[in-house]
Amino acid sequence: MNIERGQGGSAAHRLGQELLKAIIALELPPGMRLSEQEIAERYGVSRQPVREALIALSRQRFVEVVPQRGTIVVKISVRELMEARFLREAIESAVIRRACESFSPTSRGRIDDSLDAQRRAAAKGDHSAFRRFDELFHVTLAEGADCPMAWTIVGDLKAHMDRACQLTLQGPSVMQALVAQHEQIIAAVDARDPEAAEAAMRNHLTEILRALPEAEQRHPELFA
Repeated sequence: MNIERGQGGSAAHRLGQELLKAIIALELPPGMRLSEQEIAERYGVSRQPVREALIALSRQRFVEVVPQRGTIVVKISVRELMEARFLREAIESAVIRRACESFSPTSRGRIDDSLDAQRRAAAKGDHSAFRRFDELFHVTLAEGADCPMAWTIVGDLKAHMDRACQLTLQGPSVMQALVAQHEQIIAAVDARDPEAAEAAMRNHLTEILRALPEAEQRHPELFA
């Protein structure tokens, strides 16, 4: 992949986005040492964009510079994950209550499309596709409630949750359960029931809490 020839933003920004995707997907697993030279060669860039990208990722707390070891992918912090989940729940609970007051018909149609795509991905056990359409569901809720800025904030928070989600979204049955939760959320919005909508959203966003202990037990080397 040649980042230098890409479109949109600086080479460092594009490279940072690619590295973040790899970190979230656990292709660059927690605890892995990153080589500037190897990254530069892999993505077809000079060392400078690599340094800038790694500095940006360190500010987001995805990598850190460790004396005598170099740049390391940060291990999953349960404390930070829990804080991010708490903040995300507060924001999305407010969004869903607002959605019950007024929701864009166009966005409502996109919700159905997203749910259909989630069902297909779950049936195939396609974890990567499911995550994309899961995110689209939440983005569309915020847009439909006319508060898209909320998702900008949530997007930054959820990146720290996504690595754990990569470990917990295992198998079609888990994904199908999440689809059912999404259906409950939008059903409450359709009914203009803010109490039920908020309760459904909070239940949905606590799913990771139920799955996290097993993930830690199976992959202790990935957690701080």
